[in-house]
Amino acid sequence: MKIGVAGPNAAGKGEVVRLLERRSFYRASLSDVIRADLAKDGLEPTRENMIERGRALRERFGQAVLAERVQRTLPSDRNHVIDSIRHPAEVEALRAGGDFLLLWVDADARLRFERSQARGRGGDGTDFASFQALEARELGSDDRAAQQLLAVRELADLVVRNDGDLAQLEAQLEEGLRDRLFFRERPPWDEYFMNIARVVASRSNCIKRKVGAVIALDRRIISTGYNGTPRGIRNCNEGGCPRCAGAAESGTRLDECLCSHAEENSITQSAYHGVSVRGGTVYTTFCPCLICTKMIINAGLSEVVYDAHFPLGEVSLALFREAGIKVRQPG
Repeated sequence: MKIGVAGPNAAGKGEVVRLLERRSFYRASLSDVIRADLAKDGLEPTRENMIERGRALRERFGQAVLAERVQRTLPSDRNHVIDSIRHPAEVEALRAGGDFLLLWVDADARLRFERSQARGRGGDGTDFASFQALEARELGSDDRAAQQLLAVRELADLVVRNDGDLAQLEAQLEEGLRDRLFFRERPPWDEYFMNIARVVASRSNCIKRKVGAVIALDRRIISTGYNGTPRGIRNCNEGGCPRCAGAAESGTRLDECLCSHAEENSITQSAYHGVSVRGGTVYTTFCPCLICTKMIINAGLSEVVYDAHFPLGEVSLALFREAGIKVRQPG
């Protein structure tokens, strides 16, 4: 889950971030991208420098550049709270990554000015008029690369008022997030195992096609396999397979191929470790070839779930049906 925190100056965004950090959210900030870019040029991260450098980065690399750079660094197994969101393109980029909620924090302008004076941070404005003038620059602009806070506010999923004390802010936050945090759907089993098969495929050393397979029994993984040359043989990507090294066209020179297929390896790995696959389901990123099809049938697997069609897969599918093995392609 990713929660974005946005709002005007001194509204209490930092307090919201800290409250979420205490609930096992990891903080990330779009401003850190700007700070790092300023540091490369030996510049201080003053408010003026931050505003101008953010505008320059959006103008040069696209309006969503800050969000895109931060999102690439976020581990998928954690909840994150992301602050310093100041442009609608940043919201859209984070939302495209899935499981994103935008939280807008606001408070009375005079109260926010008093808070800014109490914290004594440079660049906030020394009187209410200058405070408002600086804020107007951030709310909107004809420059599409500049900050557009009003447009960000229009995209908010949840608005929290911070006109009271910290306890009131915390109560609002808990009330607003309760249903959104604890009732998110988990991926279905097919998606879960197929995603793992795709990760397994990344270990493949074949230079023509990377394929991964997972054998599951009673929703428990008992074996995995990916395509590549046999144990102890030089890897395909090191020249170990003459067919792949020769850039053969699909379906040709199969007699030269030394690579074992993902489904084949998942079955032989089970045999190697003395684990039965009987009654299990094999999830594979490609429809099995004819040789793997015969191995799947004879190994006693009961179901095949595949992601993409194999160019020569029609014979395999017909054989599975004749053998009484269920075959599915999710989605």
